[in-house]
Amino acid sequence: MLAAAALFATPAAAQLRVDVSGGIAQPMPIAIPVMPTPAATGTPAGDTASLGQRVAEIVTNDLKGSGLFSPLPQGQLAPVAFAQVTAPDFPFWTQTGAQALVQGFVQANGDGSLTVGCYLYDVVSGAEIARQGFVVQPAAWRRGAHKCADTVYTRLTGEGPYFDSRVVYVSETGPKKKRIKRLAIMDQDGANHRFLTNGRAIVLTPRFAPNQQTIAYMSFENDRPRVYVYQIGSGTQRLVVDQPNMTFAPRFSPDGRSIVFSMAVNGNTDIYRVPASGGQPVRLTTSPGIDTSASYSPDGSKIVFESDRGGGQQLYVMNADGSGQQRISFGGGRYATPVWSPRGDLIAFTKIGGGFSVGIMSPTGGGERILTHGWQDEGPTFSPNGRVIMFFRTGQGSGKADLWSVDLTGVNERRIPTPLDGSDPAWGPLLP
Repeated sequence: MLAAAALFATPAAAQLRVDVSGGIAQPMPIAIPVMPTPAATGTPAGDTASLGQRVAEIVTNDLKGSGLFSPLPQGQLAPVAFAQVTAPDFPFWTQTGAQALVQGFVQANGDGSLTVGCYLYDVVSGAEIARQGFVVQPAAWRRGAHKCADTVYTRLTGEGPYFDSRVVYVSETGPKKKRIKRLAIMDQDGANHRFLTNGRAIVLTPRFAPNQQTIAYMSFENDRPRVYVYQIGSGTQRLVVDQPNMTFAPRFSPDGRSIVFSMAVNGNTDIYRVPASGGQPVRLTTSPGIDTSASYSPDGSKIVFESDRGGGQQLYVMNADGSGQQRISFGGGRYATPVWSPRGDLIAFTKIGGGFSVGIMSPTGGGERILTHGWQDEGPTFSPNGRVIMFFRTGQGSGKADLWSVDLTGVNERRIPTPLDGSDPAWGPLLP
């Protein structure tokens, strides 16, 4: 858990803003100097002086990675004394060309916790825009840095935060025709990486529960492809539907009480819903063909899915009880792996036709835009604020995939570091 320090009051909003509506022609110049400490103190994560440098580096990397900010190089930054954190040297920062300034501190508390202080200033007007403090345990010091970056991002863009979040994905290794696939989890920037399964059984399509303590996925355990749930805390897994049929493509409902998935019965594949705790599945689709990749709208009232009932993969939307099924994709080519934005305003998908690309459209099918143009880009998943999409990209002829992200403008595309190859990402909600 992470707590906000009560001693920090948030000032009135200022006018300094980053325009996120179009292409990123000129990212905002921003200064993020090393964060001082009132007293250098040793902690299990390192002394508070070195942590101040590492926190500033994470804030820098987060904001730079968004594509909306251009942090000043270290050589243009001046050391900041602790007393200057709340009284910046605005004449100095003005001559650097920075429009915004992030200052802060790292302080060891008597109970063994740390406080990460975060202040945002408008350099031109000399005004304080935001201030926030975060109390973390030493092992979670990175979360204080991500929370600081989220504070800066939200106040300067008007968008929701997303840096303090995690991603679950499939880690891959081995030759093209004999890949070892394991569940893995990490922070959204690739840090704190760990494997969840041992690779003895192939796993696919992991998806977080809203509480982020449970993951639904398909496993080929005992050579039988079926849906399981994995408890992160205990490391245990449980079969969702104990039937002889193939089950796959699971996803939790927004309230976490249900799981939708696909099940193949007598040559036909339909979408079913089952209580997350287990029970009798309820069939939601009945058309001949393959219905799969179900994803709930954020209010839980509707489900988007893919189906080949019309002769090729297309996207459909239905009510959560299976009624009112309507096709929404009508462009050339095929459509797959739809996912609803947390904001409810968009559906991301894989477009297949002359290659694989990631695109977005409205929930009614309008405004289709293709965001990526790699050889094989697929499996989109939204950031918690709906502003960024993560996906996986497979190189031509290699069979090896990597995780990438792109924002809604399609301009800021970047690779996400993983220790091995990666596919099937699922971005979780903000951490509590």
